[in-house]
Amino acid sequence: MPTAHVNDIDLNYVLEGEGEQTIVLINGLADDLVSWDFQVPALLAAGHRVLRFDNRGIGESSAPAGPYTSRMLADDAKALVDHLGLRGFHLMGVSMGGMIAQEYALAHPEDLRSLTLACTYAAPGEFCSRMFAMWADLARGMGVPFVMRDVSLWAFTVPFFETRTADAAEFEDAMAGLPMSLEAYLSQLNVIQQHDTTDRLGQVSVPTLVLAGEEDILIPVRLSRRLHDGIEGSRWATVPGGHACLWESPDPFNTTFLDFVQTTSR
Repeated sequence: MPTAHVNDIDLNYVLEGEGEQTIVLINGLADDLVSWDFQVPALLAAGHRVLRFDNRGIGESSAPAGPYTSRMLADDAKALVDHLGLRGFHLMGVSMGGMIAQEYALAHPEDLRSLTLACTYAAPGEFCSRMFAMWADLARGMGVPFVMRDVSLWAFTVPFFETRTADAAEFEDAMAGLPMSLEAYLSQLNVIQQHDTTDRLGQVSVPTLVLAGEEDILIPVRLSRRLHDGIEGSRWATVPGGHACLWESPDPFNTTFLDFVQTTSR
């Protein structure tokens, strides 16, 4: 895979497709670009060019000392798209990626045709802040793989574990085997702990979709709804599944996103 040297780090990326319009995807906490494997085929089939990349701290990208912030990672994304000469694209971020995408839209609205914020929030609030503090303690005491096994229980719904036992085991094994250092994990974890755009949401000026999994308990749906309420004129949609709805129910997730992109592509 190619890399781009920007902001004194190397970012690993994949740019696919020959479409006239580009979709840029930003991953969540501890997720590399492979996390979009359930989306990319549908996006390419719809005629789009697709850029995905490893955020700093994960995958084949550099993992410099942290902590990181959502604005820092948005600056990385900006440097990468500038390096590739991309403009007028559709930006989607999921979870931590949605926080990064908010900062991107606030800083560089002229780059965007649309913004999709999936399974994310404007600020963690008391519930998520307590959860993430516990993750940090667990990572220090038990290791990152242990934390990621725990996260899988928060990410999927009860029916997923009951009816798709092989898929559940595969995801648990992948999360437990995550090759991410403690330092890199804590550096990315700081992004979701410190992110707060609450007082700036009124400045978002591009067409925006806020999308949530109907049964998300990791980032509760009510926090995503507050994000939607804070962005004037934004659209709201939910799809079946929990926090990992892009993996648990990719077809409705992809359809909802592509329908929105289509309405903002004219």
